[in-house]
Amino acid sequence: MLKTTKTVNTTPQVTPLEAPTPESTLLMPSKPLKVLITRPKAKAQQLALLLDQQGIANTSQILFDYQSNASTGDIATTLMHADIVIFVSVAAVEFAHASYPLTNHLPHLVFAVGKATKEALLALGINTVFSPPSEQEHSEGLLKLPQLANVKGKQVVIFRGNGGREHIAEALRQRSAKVHYLESYQRVWRTLAINIAKQWRAQQINCIVVTSNDILIALTKYLASTTDNYWQTQCLWIVVSDRIEENAKNLGLTRVINTRSARSQILCNTLRDLSCL
Repeated sequence: MLKTTKTVNTTPQVTPLEAPTPESTLLMPSKPLKVLITRPKAKAQQLALLLDQQGIANTSQILFDYQSNASTGDIATTLMHADIVIFVSVAAVEFAHASYPLTNHLPHLVFAVGKATKEALLALGINTVFSPPSEQEHSEGLLKLPQLANVKGKQVVIFRGNGGREHIAEALRQRSAKVHYLESYQRVWRTLAINIAKQWRAQQINCIVVTSNDILIALTKYLASTTDNYWQTQCLWIVVSDRIEENAKNLGLTRVINTRSARSQILCNTLRDLSCL
């Protein structure tokens, strides 16, 4: 684990080996993979364990921590008038439930953007949860669900952290829903050592896993002071959506592979396949 200094700053079973794609072959690093995982702590540990089992060298760098951001009263009042509730992350579920037991009052229509978030709700005993299929675990996939097709006049509450993408809210407002946010947690960004890029180079990091645009932006800012273009042109970046891929390329990153899923097992499978090329 890389050493960091934490400050309070609210700114932003293994599947058979698949045949390598031409893109993967082109982007594959010339040396064995040494992966930097930048996911939040629990997900970073999960992916690190899977990579260890595959013998893939890895280290984790947590870029932010979570802290509660909503009171019991805030959540209770908001849920009292909700027709539809949408949870965008596991953290949104966990921090909301810690402040106000979600089983006390939830509308009949409860949605989760992805499988992990749905499983977090099911673990609380909330048994009817709608979510997109595994290949569409993102905002666009959620919006394609038939249960969200006719929401005119409905009160929709989106549980999330501070900030984040506005796409779900904007799309539902276009469908004449009344959309509100409840930010059940906030991200507290860490301040990394000023020579962090040198540390990563010393560890021979040649692959970075990025699972959100916020993390991508933070990383590129941390690396902006480097005097060479190694991170932009030689390091391999693993991203999890078309939007992050587009933004990565717009930021000048040239070696980008898109898994189109943030599931740890899929990320591990991708990295395993790359390491075998």
